[in-house]
Order: sequence, then C-alpha cells, then structure tokens
Amino acid sequence: MAGDSDRLCFTHDDEANELLARDPFALLVGFALDQQVSVPTAFAGPLKLQQRLGTLDPRELAAVEPDRLEEAFRQRPAIHRFPGAMARRVQELAVHVAVELDGDARRLWADAGSADELRRRIEALPGFGEMKVKALGSVLARRFGVAAAEPLVPDRPTLGDVDSVEALEEYQAAKRAYKASSRA
Repeated sequence: MAGDSDRLCFTHDDEANELLARDPFALLVGFALDQQVSVPTAFAGPLKLQQRLGTLDPRELAAVEPDRLEEAFRQRPAIHRFPGAMARRVQELAVHVAVELDGDARRLWADAGSADELRRRIEALPGFGEMKVKALGSVLARRFGVAAAEPLVPDRPTLGDVDSVEALEEYQAAKRAYKASSRA
C-alpha cells in the first residue's frame, strides 16, 4: 500500500506494524480481530497467523481446514481471546476477499468510486459495522491518502490518527475513557 509510512504503529512489534502497512489483507484481518481485545493484540494477530500457517493469502486461508485455522488461533499465545469465533470470522473474511475481490484486498478501496460505495464495500465485510467503517476509513484516509475514505472519518480521534507508540497509548486511553463514559 502506498502511504506516508512503511509501518502502522498499532502494535509494539515492528514486524507486525510493517506487515499491516504492506499487506492490505493483514490490515483487514487486524480490524476483524479488533473487538474485545486491545488494539495491539488485535493488530499483532495477522503476523502471528502468517507465522503459524505460512501464509496470509486470502485464497489459501479460505481453503484451509477450519480445524487447522482454529488450532493456529488457539496456539499459545492465543491470537484472540475467542479463538474459535475469530478463526471463523477470519475465514469468512478470506472467503469474501477471495470471491468478491479476486483475492486482492486492496480492491476494497481501490475500486470504490465514491465514499458511499466504499462504505457499502466495507459494510459487506464479515463483522464490519459502522464503527469499523469509520475506523478503517480513517486509517485509509489519514495513513494511506485514500480520497474516497475522507468522508468516512469521524470528527473524533480514531486509529487513523495513530502515527507513533505514544499516539497509540493516547488513543487507547481515550478509547477506554469513552467506553467508561458510555457505560455510565
């Protein structure tokens, strides 16, 4: 992916951060895993998965035996706190990218002619609702310069604003505070 950075600072692992910036499917997998775990845990998942299975190719992951994929998620340290559910979610995502985008996750935004079309395309991904549309949109707009994503960026700090380890810590603190105020 072209962008202003050769890494996204979403984990504390340079190799994982570089993979997220280089591989569009890795970025989507990180977003798929970004629920009920910390941002660094979610976005470290694609690298762990690649290391354990030897690939992150969506076509190959779509064809992997579900038990093998789940085992890769369960291997210590587990990729996610809900390994079975997330293994299924990632496989559904891989199938979607393999079938709908001909195996090229970049086409999700590269082929979108407008913000509305990009929104629809992101919403069609398994497990991607309104919050993930905004979060992914902000990363695409702010980290990779995708013009169609600009209108998707909310007027509050998002993961797209994270450009350093310090910014990640600030983002996570703000996210925790926001969740705490929503529950109150």
